[in-house]
Amino acid sequence: MRVEILAVGTELLLGQIANTNARWMSESLAAIGADVLHHQVVGDNLDRIVEAMRLSAGRADVVIVTGGLGPTQDDITRDALAVVMGAPMVRHAELEDLLREKFRSFGRREMPGSNLRQADVPVGARYLTPSRGTAPGLVADLAGATRIYAVPGVPEEMVEMMEGTILPELASESAAVVRSRVLRCAGIGESALAERVDDLFTASANPTIAFLASSGEVKVRITAKAATAEAAERLIEPVVDEVRRRLGDVVFTTNDETLEAAIVRLLTGAGMTLACAESITGGGVGARITSVPGASEVFVGSGVVYGNEAKAGVLGVSRETLEGPGPVSEACALEMAAGARRVFGSDLGLSLTGAAGPESHGGAPPGVIWIALDGDDVTHARGFQVPGERDRVRRWAEQAALDLVRRHLEGMPLPASDRSI
Repeated sequence: MRVEILAVGTELLLGQIANTNARWMSESLAAIGADVLHHQVVGDNLDRIVEAMRLSAGRADVVIVTGGLGPTQDDITRDALAVVMGAPMVRHAELEDLLREKFRSFGRREMPGSNLRQADVPVGARYLTPSRGTAPGLVADLAGATRIYAVPGVPEEMVEMMEGTILPELASESAAVVRSRVLRCAGIGESALAERVDDLFTASANPTIAFLASSGEVKVRITAKAATAEAAERLIEPVVDEVRRRLGDVVFTTNDETLEAAIVRLLTGAGMTLACAESITGGGVGARITSVPGASEVFVGSGVVYGNEAKAGVLGVSRETLEGPGPVSEACALEMAAGARRVFGSDLGLSLTGAAGPESHGGAPPGVIWIALDGDDVTHARGFQVPGERDRVRRWAEQAALDLVRRHLEGMPLPASDRSI
């Protein structure tokens, strides 16, 4: 089943909002075995929407249009669908009654007259009744056997119609099921990772292997298509095992788990607590850990010690260190980690300090990072340098620090400094 997603909205073309609908829809459609082959985005222009719909209908079995079903003058998806169908519009009394009742439930006696446009349906199309918003969805089967679904652009309203109607309908017509497993890796670049599994990538058509890189992390997605979910999983499992064997300890999960979630899981399993001392990341590591359910059982706290006075006054970093090696140094990172552990009374203390850029800091050039871990059975620091913009440097620092904790808790070798800094 070939599917195309068409998003309507000038705001998408202007970059004012991100097209998150397309991502969610693609993931959901892949899970039922549908092949999403194209994405389109078009502005609020009748002729261009009609052109985009016709292009989609000419190369897909199913077209799903999001957006343009509201009550205002620029909401013209229903008008474009009528043009493509070559059908007049008819107003449905039952939809008009539904809209008036919704406005009464909103505590408003009068409904703006413009909302009546949402009760208009092209002749020959069926409508999907909304539960959340006021915009009905539309479904039309074209002469060439292509089906067009039109759903609201508001994400929760789109999800309601996708989950309530569209996905079940398409799943019942699909001959295949698609399943994916995602391995997430830290401490390795995309090109280095790809070299280790290159023959698997090029030789396998089902399952397929794909890579997605971000700062400090690479995802490996293994996807299989089969008649049943169980058969797809059987195809995936040996490939997952082989990829994990080749990548070794850079893999921190085979279940698409975030690094912070892995840390909370490992700390919980070990019955240990963690505290942080953050300079370069300004509390970013603490924020990520506390976003995970159950973090309160293992995460004690985080000290944001951005300036030298805070490092000395809060954590007890020595003046000799701050004025000698400096705030971006192995000695400072180690004293910060020990100070965090002492101040918060935790089993482990984790520290991050560095020069995020674009200027140098504490005598260190931009991109230099030091992280350290302190505990009863560990005292370890690692220094490295990351090229790029400020946000990228900070993200790499977070990933490397969390991965340091992960490796310690899993009993793996801890990485040394990448070079003399």
